[in-house]
Amino acid sequence: MSIRIEVLDQVTDEVTDAFRRLLPQLSRSAQPLTEDALRQLVSCETNTVLVARGPSAIVGTLTLVMFPVPTGLRARIEDVVVDESARGQGVGAALTEEALRLARQANARTVDLTSRPDRTAANHLYQRLGFQARNSQVYRFTLE
Repeated sequence: MSIRIEVLDQVTDEVTDAFRRLLPQLSRSAQPLTEDALRQLVSCETNTVLVARGPSAIVGTLTLVMFPVPTGLRARIEDVVVDESARGQGVGAALTEEALRLARQANARTVDLTSRPDRTAANHLYQRLGFQARNSQVYRFTLE
């Protein structure tokens, strides 16, 4: 599959439709994003939203978050999703490699991500790209 990775800088009907289709494939509990919520996501200065364009549609997305902390510029990859119809065709790798290139270009010290253990293909991809599991606990406090 021929894909092109782009930095998303404008929210269009195509983008809104793509997120409406892709987000449920990432999380069953995620609420659909409104056009305003997508604009806020894209315009946030710490975010770089990448989309993967296939021959006829957006087939994946990834959000790169970069933020300065006292120990240096850090980056996180969040909410990677590839359409079921495009999985296994290099879309996730292309998105992740572009995120790593952008983080490197910005002089980030590290790039972190999390992936559930049951996402076997994604975990193999991240290891193949050079990510290493850390001996760390992830904690979450839900504010709802």
